[in-house]
Parts: sequence; structure tokens; C-alpha cells
Amino acid sequence: MKLTHVSALSALAMAVSMPAAAEVKIALDSPPDLEKSGTYVWAHTFGNYLNEHGMDAEEYERNSLGEEAERLDQVSQGLLEVSMSDAKSAGTLNGTVSGASMPYFFDDLDQLDMALDKGGMLARINEGTTPKGVRVLDLVMTGTATGIFTTEVPIRAFEDMQNVRMRALDEVQINTFEQWGSKGTIVSWSEVPNALQTGVAGGYINPAFVPLTYGHTAFIKYFTNAEMSPSVRVAIASEDWYQSLSDEEREIVEQAVNAAHEANRKLVSDDSAVLKQLEEAGIEVIELTAEEREKFRAASQPIYEATDMPEGALEAWNTAVGR
Repeated sequence: MKLTHVSALSALAMAVSMPAAAEVKIALDSPPDLEKSGTYVWAHTFGNYLNEHGMDAEEYERNSLGEEAERLDQVSQGLLEVSMSDAKSAGTLNGTVSGASMPYFFDDLDQLDMALDKGGMLARINEGTTPKGVRVLDLVMTGTATGIFTTEVPIRAFEDMQNVRMRALDEVQINTFEQWGSKGTIVSWSEVPNALQTGVAGGYINPAFVPLTYGHTAFIKYFTNAEMSPSVRVAIASEDWYQSLSDEEREIVEQAVNAAHEANRKLVSDDSAVLKQLEEAGIEVIELTAEEREKFRAASQPIYEATDMPEGALEAWNTAVGR
């Protein structure tokens, strides 16, 4: 599949001028790395399946069709068919999706998948997003469960987090760090390298592959494999586009989602290779004891009630995982 780079402006003009049966544009959110990037594996598998079954699909480089907010807007207006996006964006349409990232809420990824499918949580998320023009096709893992990267302070025990200033994605992560006794400061992803090198932030939460893919190994020194939460992003699609498909095309899309889901979960099922690569890059990998991990889990409990979700969503997540 060809990887295309265009400006956001030209992409919009192209999208408006294209007929309904034109290509399925897939906006990527990461470098095209089939060995490390879970979202790229999902997008590439999805697009290949469409192409192999008669639907023309093409990948577009990260941010070439706009950044997160722009892509969400394009999807909701029917100008962009599929985007690999952050859960925070989808959360602006239905905060129920935020439950998938709650720290230490799920025993493992299989339990999250059970909640999404048999527990009905993906359908519940779409009840809130599809009326606003966006269909969540799948919750996609960027990599293995998130851990703690730091530049100066190795996190070997819960108490080591005290007063470490962490880069936060949003207010949810700031709340998480406060519950752990550390501090958070919101930093955009493009500014993270500078923040880590200047001491504005002393670390971040991410899957193990991130510093390898984004070139942070020169200043990240430690990785604590805390297995905090699923590394969730979302594959979203235009509801206008989805509803315009024939029954046959919709079935192809559903099968493409299934194939992409399986490929994504297979990639993130084993972290041994990426942990070895971290060590080879000079990053010390730290494994928490069961006792220390339980301290993180216990300290995270208040976050569930504080997570901004619609009324009844937390109870639905609890039910979906059998609590």
C-alpha cells in the first residue's frame, strides 16, 4: 500500500471533490513501523484487507491530514473516512471511552476485550459518538501495557514516585500522578523531548516501544514495567461514510476490522523483544514486585470515580468486567 503525504489543506480540497465511491483515506498517527507500532499494524492490516477485497484504501502520513482535532472534525463531517486517533478526542464525543484507560482497572487486555465485545461497551461508546458523525471501529493498542519512563529517578517502588514531575497528556494523568504522590505538567507531544532534556518533566507514561520509535533513548534512562493500563487509542470512521456503504461493503469493512484487531493484539501480546531493545539502547528495565504493583493499584482506586464519564458509565464498565 502506498504511503501518501499531502498537506491538510490539499487533502480537504481533494476529499470534497472526490465522489462517494473514491478511496478510503486512512490517517495514520505514528511512523509506519510494523514491528513496534500497534496502531500502524492495525491501520495497515485494515487497509490491505480493504484493497484485497475490492475497496480502494490508502494510508496518509501522520499529521498530513491535520492533527488530532482537525482529523476528528474531518471524520465527523464525512471528509475523512478513517483516522487513527487518541481516545481523548473520542472522549469529547462520549466520555465512556475514557474508562478503557483507567489505571489498574483491568486484569489484562483480554478482560478489556471481553468488556468491549460481550460486555457491550463498544456498542455503548458508539451510542454516544455515532449521532455526532463518528463511529469507533475499534480500541487499538499502541503497544504493550503502559509503563513509567524516567530520566533521572529509577522507579523501583511506589515511594520512588514522590515529587517526580511527570509529563501529562491531560488532566486525567495529572490526577493519576497526584494520587501516586508525584506531580504532572501537561506538555504537547512535540515538546516532550525538550521538556525531558531541560528538566521541565522527569518522565512520562507510555508503552515500551515509544522512546525507540520517537528517538528519546538519548535522555530516557529507566523504564519501569508497571503494566499500568492498556495503551489505548481509537480507530474512528466517518458515520456518513459507513452508512453510505452497501451491505457487501459494510461486511468487508467489518471483516477488515476483525483482521486488524487480531493483528494488533498479536503484536502487543509479547513485550520481550521491545524490552530487549530498550536495554540495548541503554535504558534500564525495572520489573515491579507484586507488592509494589499492588501499592500502585490501591492508590489508583479514587481515579475511577474521578474519571469524567457519563452517568452510569463506570457502573457499566464494572458490570462488563464482572464486578
